[in-house]
Amino acid sequence: MITGTQIRGARAMTGMSIEELADAAGLSTQTVSALEHGTGTGEPQAFLAAKHALEAAGIVFIASGNHDEGGPGVRLKARPNGDDGLRPEELNATNDD
Repeated sequence: MITGTQIRGARAMTGMSIEELADAAGLSTQTVSALEHGTGTGEPQAFLAAKHALEAAGIVFIASGNHDEGGPGVRLKARPNGDDGLRPEELNATNDD
């Protein structure tokens, strides 16, 4: 099971507002807020809905004990097309937006 801290961190990593996550997960903003703050512990379906919405936005949830004995966490999926953006030396006025 994921934690409220993971949901909050994943939402921040994707730049989603509570309202956007609530819409994507089919939940109320109050439910998302409760999940993030640990007061929605009795709602496994709500956790699952938030998890699926965040995974669709590019989040990977990491279970406790994975990767050097750390606790639970989140990360962004690798970009499939290998587009890492522009390198600093490629920046100029024509591509500044």
